[in-house]
Amino acid sequence: MSQTALSPTATPPAPADAGADSAGVNSMRQLVQLRWIAVVGQLLTIALVHFGLGIALPLAPMAAVLAALAAFNLLAMLRWRGREQVTNGALLTGLLADVAALTAQLYLSGGIANPFVFLYLLQVALAAVLLRAESSWLIVALTSACVVGLALFPGPVRLPADPGRGLADPYVQGLLLCFVLIATLLVVFIIRIGRIIRARDARVAALRQRAAEEEHIVRMGLLASGAAHELGTPLSTLAVILGDWQHLPHFTSDPELLQDVGEMQAQVLRCKAIVSGILASAGETRGEAPRGTTLRVFLDDLVDEWERSRQVRGFRYDNQVAEDFAIVSDAGLQQMLWNVLDNALEASRSQVVLQASREDDTLVLQVRDDGPGFDPGMLERLGKPYQSSKDAPGRGLGLFLALNVARTLGGTIHAGNAPGGGATVTITLPLPALALG
Repeated sequence: MSQTALSPTATPPAPADAGADSAGVNSMRQLVQLRWIAVVGQLLTIALVHFGLGIALPLAPMAAVLAALAAFNLLAMLRWRGREQVTNGALLTGLLADVAALTAQLYLSGGIANPFVFLYLLQVALAAVLLRAESSWLIVALTSACVVGLALFPGPVRLPADPGRGLADPYVQGLLLCFVLIATLLVVFIIRIGRIIRARDARVAALRQRAAEEEHIVRMGLLASGAAHELGTPLSTLAVILGDWQHLPHFTSDPELLQDVGEMQAQVLRCKAIVSGILASAGETRGEAPRGTTLRVFLDDLVDEWERSRQVRGFRYDNQVAEDFAIVSDAGLQQMLWNVLDNALEASRSQVVLQASREDDTLVLQVRDDGPGFDPGMLERLGKPYQSSKDAPGRGLGLFLALNVARTLGGTIHAGNAPGGGATVTITLPLPALALG
């Protein structure tokens, strides 16, 4: 009798190995589907042999085996529905059930003389691909013992076999059908399993790449925090000196020189504010609770501060957020958007546009400029560190940091070139990730 089985990919449990878990779940779905196909295939084969070829089979016991296999598959389908991980033990149990059902059907339909006895090889091949090494060898030992048992205990049915008749002999016909069935199932199943494993490997590689990028960000954060600490003292000293200079007669008597000193002091104060912001983002401010605000106020203040601290030209801000939303004032989100705006300002010829809108529970921020646009190679490597169109060492971190901030918040960043020229960067963020409380 024909018996097909496919079990989910067995992988040793690994921390954060979401790809391996997904592969197991996908394979378990195939196992359930293919076992239903096996039940139908066995039913058709029994009917063909009993009524078509006139070979009397014990229909009641064989139907009971089919019913037990169908019940086992139904329980497996209910048990593993919605699960996120499949263990090696579950896979082994599935294949053991398939081997037991195949053995029972072969015993009831001719034993070792049944040409479908070679379906044991299909079980062994699937075990080698899907199970751990020790479990695979267990299947080998068990199927070998079953073949020996069928040879010693042939069962209640004697099948006529005369291979010398060639294709006219039912045994040869069944043998040919069994070969075609095994070859077809092996190709189909191995291709499917290979596709699942490749998809799992791709997800694992993506997770490893993300972990490496996050480690890179941590290192940069530590360097930035350390540099901010070191810069704090000299900046404070410069601020004090410049404040004293403003009161010296040499400077008070020269308005132009006094204005330069005032401008220098303003820039030093701005540097101190930037350093304080870096330390605040790194968690250096103590005893501060998260500051609440609303989406519209946060965006308006962010844009206003960005315009005041840069020499902005041709900037247009379009806030289309009609329904406001309470959020946490996030310094990382502010710096992310500033990075994108700074890049657009550097690349633009005369205009930068920021459009903010809300689509259901998603914030959409789109930054457009009228510059030369992104190089195709840059778009392919979007989000990788040190990918910059400005040939300068250490540049190209803006979009890398922005992408990782967005990803941390559960959002995405897409970049492209506008049809009429210029670049477009679209940031989508789930509002629940920004919600207050």
